[in-house]
Amino acid sequence: MAGSKTHLVLENYIGGQFIPCSSYLDSYDPSTGEVYCKVPDSGREEVEAAVNAAQNAFPGWSAKSPQERSKILSKLADLIEEDLESFAQAESKDQGKTITFARTVDIPRSVYNFRFFSSSILHQTAECTQMDHVGCMHYTERTPVGIAGLISPWNLPLYLLTWKIAPAIACGNTVIAKPSEMTSATAWMMCKLLNKAGIPPGVVNIIFGSGPKAGDALVSHPQVSLISFTGSTLTGQRIIERSAPYCKKLSLELGGKNPAIIFEDANLDECVPTTVRSSFANQGEICLCTSRIFVQRNICNEFLRRFVEAVKKWKVGNPSDPTIDQGALISKEHLAKVKNHIKKAESEGGKILCGEGIDTLTLPTRNWDGYFMLPTVITEIADDSSCMQDEIFGPVTCVTVFDTEEEVIRRANGVKYGLAATVWSRDVGRVHRVAKKLQCGLVWTNCWLIRDLNLPFGGMKASGVGREGARDSYEFFTEVKTITIKHTEMH
Repeated sequence: MAGSKTHLVLENYIGGQFIPCSSYLDSYDPSTGEVYCKVPDSGREEVEAAVNAAQNAFPGWSAKSPQERSKILSKLADLIEEDLESFAQAESKDQGKTITFARTVDIPRSVYNFRFFSSSILHQTAECTQMDHVGCMHYTERTPVGIAGLISPWNLPLYLLTWKIAPAIACGNTVIAKPSEMTSATAWMMCKLLNKAGIPPGVVNIIFGSGPKAGDALVSHPQVSLISFTGSTLTGQRIIERSAPYCKKLSLELGGKNPAIIFEDANLDECVPTTVRSSFANQGEICLCTSRIFVQRNICNEFLRRFVEAVKKWKVGNPSDPTIDQGALISKEHLAKVKNHIKKAESEGGKILCGEGIDTLTLPTRNWDGYFMLPTVITEIADDSSCMQDEIFGPVTCVTVFDTEEEVIRRANGVKYGLAATVWSRDVGRVHRVAKKLQCGLVWTNCWLIRDLNLPFGGMKASGVGREGARDSYEFFTEVKTITIKHTEMH
């Protein structure tokens, strides 16, 4: 580990080696507002070195059997799990999320991502058809694509990075990954375990740096055949443009403006606490968070009373305190952006029921300069207002009233995004009807964020392109080839 007296200094991981960089970016501890870490400011040169390492490693890695690769992925999962507490502490400090969330969600899921794909790679089968009338048999074969470029965001740093690395290398690709420059610590910690797990040099390369510099060099490199990206819709559009000249395979998981639809027969005892969580978990910095809540008129007053009461009990404070519900937002700039959305909502006639500008936030002295805000609930806001249309990606949710099923489906679909939705009702027929008509990739009924990694994950419209999951990731990270054999007579 390279270091200085005060700051942790990260290095790129290329070809199985830690390589210092000529220039560095500051990374802040969101809970104090202080610089605590220096992150490489990589660009074309570093990406070029990583491409060479990945190309050299590809023949050997892709030639390994799925069983051999599976064993290595399992070993890496074990190594991360053995060090779970250190990873959780680092993730909480780096991202601002609560230590509880990092311990129970981020790091266990990172471990599970490697375990899951180490197993699923062993259970893929190929198709085969017969054409007896022309004496032919056809079968398919799947081969690794080559070098995969993987770009992950700052909200769930190791969780989403491993969700990409695991299937990519399980399928026999080599990878160049770029975590967010704001949350690079756990990716760097994982690099220290790769060699120990048996991953050959050059199979996994991690380049740290900004999107416009390191990210751009990665997506526009002719030898990088595939890009998997999670992040904003705007950056996704830029990736499509930059990678278009090379016809790369793309999987883009972009923004969301997810509705929660609460019908009059909803079980509020379950609905209220789950909707607080689905609105404000991880500071509202999850692409699947519900930021538009539609409540049927008959129960709207009752829901609001109980919801606001529950939100006011949500504790905001030092992320390392295990009793805290919500930590710090990722950056000073992001905090200002979220607060501006709330000011705009007020100017558009919105009424703030609790949170920002209404309630007092008390913090420990050492956190006074951190990027904290209270969970905020806005009501009486029009569907076309920016707070109901734009992804805020913070602890802000809007509550609005509806009357009929047809109306709420139309309004829920009335945004450019289509990632996820939650529906609360005890009427099974209604749940199926509504789920079918919602324009989104995931619908949760009477629950939120319960995932089965076997099933497809991804969105519609401006929420992205492609799906990932057991079969979907396998298809994305491989190329399919159809082989036809004609039976010939022996003479």
